[in-house]
Amino acid sequence: MKLQPERIDGLNAVKACDAHSITINTETWTQSLVIPSQGEVSAWGVNRFDDLRAEHFDRLLALEPELVIFGSGQRMRFVSPALMAALFARRIGVETMTTIAACRTYNVLVSENRRVVLAALLDA
Repeated sequence: MKLQPERIDGLNAVKACDAHSITINTETWTQSLVIPSQGEVSAWGVNRFDDLRAEHFDRLLALEPELVIFGSGQRMRFVSPALMAALFARRIGVETMTTIAACRTYNVLVSENRRVVLAALLDA
C-alpha cells in the first residue's frame, strides 16, 4: 500500500508498507525496525511478537519521543505494560495498532511535526 507521495524534507516518511516490508523515504526494509521522525532508521533486533522484551522498548528512550507507535504485525496484539515501564515512567505515550495502521498514523503525526517513533514488527 503506497502511503506517501513524496518525501517530507528532513523527516522520515513511510512511502509504502505491507505485511513483509516497509519503505522509508527511498529504502525498503524487510525486517522489524525503529523509525524516528528524524534521524537514522534502524533494525529493531526483534522479529517475533513473542520475543519482545523490556530492552526492546528501553532502546526507544534514547530517541526522546513524545509518543511511540507500536506496530504489532498483521494482527492487533497488545504488549504487557511491564515491558514498556521505562517509557511510561518518562510519561511517553504508547499506541498499539497493526503495522499497516501504525505506518499511516506515523505519517500523520510526522506531518504535524510531532516527535514520534514507529516501532514496527514485520511478519516473517
